[in-house]
Formats: sequence, structure tokens, C-alpha cells
Amino acid sequence: MAAFDLEEQEQIATLKAWWEKWGNLLTIGAVVLAVAVVGWRGWEYYRNKQSGEASVIYASLMQAVEAKDAQKIREASGIIAERFGSTAYADLSALLAAEAQAAAGDRASAKTKLEWAAEKGNDPLTRDLARLRLAAVLLDEKAYDAALKQLAVKPNKAFAVRYADLRGDVLVAQGKPADALTAYKEALDGLGSEQGSQAFKSVLELKIDALGGGK
Repeated sequence: MAAFDLEEQEQIATLKAWWEKWGNLLTIGAVVLAVAVVGWRGWEYYRNKQSGEASVIYASLMQAVEAKDAQKIREASGIIAERFGSTAYADLSALLAAEAQAAAGDRASAKTKLEWAAEKGNDPLTRDLARLRLAAVLLDEKAYDAALKQLAVKPNKAFAVRYADLRGDVLVAQGKPADALTAYKEALDGLGSEQGSQAFKSVLELKIDALGGGK
């Protein structure tokens, strides 16, 4: 082997010194990166597996809803909430089960599902919709303060009009026409020109007129 010349020896010495200073850190960094990559891939696999399993149970939930099988609705939605609560299917199943249970007159179970979705729903829009539906159930139960508490949370813009309208209904039921009028006008002011909004506008105007707030 040819002997290294002076310049090459200096380069080797410099490299050895650099490696002695930084080698361990680079090795640790490489190991951390490798672990992170493996961990991420493991998490992706786990999440996809969870989603796949949840989709199967959600399909059975939809069948139970179609068949109006109250027991299977409770079982399927309960499994999804307990075992797959971090998936989108948990949000969907809570809302679907609550709707079916409310239609069947099982208000207590519907409330439980809506409370779960309002507090633990993965998507902010799910939580907003759950609070809106829960407030409607509470209004029917004459639990006015509890209903207003649900509607006190500022929702996504997509639900703002509905929140204000329902808040007006609760306030009317409480015997607070002035506050209800304010809520209805807020809803009317926030109503856009989208298709179908004209019918809702007419309803709001009727409510406002009934409270003596018409122009």
C-alpha cells in the first residue's frame, strides 16, 4: 500500500479529530431518526388497521339502524366509541346512533351519544353539530339552562345561524322575548343567499314578527 503523503495524513488526522468530536452525536441522531421512521410507519399501520376494523362495525351499525334494532345500535356504537374513538367512524356512529335513538324515543341513549360527540368528537364540526342537536333534545326536556350552555360555545360559521335560531327558541320557552328577539335577528343577519335559505328566512321573520320585532 502506498504511503500517504503529508497532505493526506493531515486530512486523515483532521477527519479523525472531527469524528471523535461529532461521531457519537451523529450516530445517536441516525438511531433516533431510524426509530422515528419505524415509529411513524408503525403508527400509520395501526391507524389504518383501526380505521379498517371500525368501518366493518360501522357497516353493521348502519344495518342495525335500517332494521331499527335498538340493541344492536347500542352495541355497535358502543364498541366503536370504546375501541375506535380516535377514528372518524366514532364521530359518525355517535351522530347516527343518536339520531336513530331519538327517533325511536330513546332520548336518554341519544343524549349519551350526543354528549360523547360534543365532548370527544375528533372533528370540530362534529362537536358543533352534536352540541346543536343536544341543545334541541334539552329544549324538548325543558332543560333550558343546559340547552343554552351548549349553545354558548361559538360554533363554526356553518352552524352560527342555526345556533342563534335555536338559542332564540330556548329563550322564548324561558319567557325571555327580548333576548329571543335579539337571537333571532342575529340569525337573520347571518343568513346568506344560498339555495334553501329563503324558506328559513321566512321562518325567522315569522318568529321575529310574533315577538313584535318586525319592521
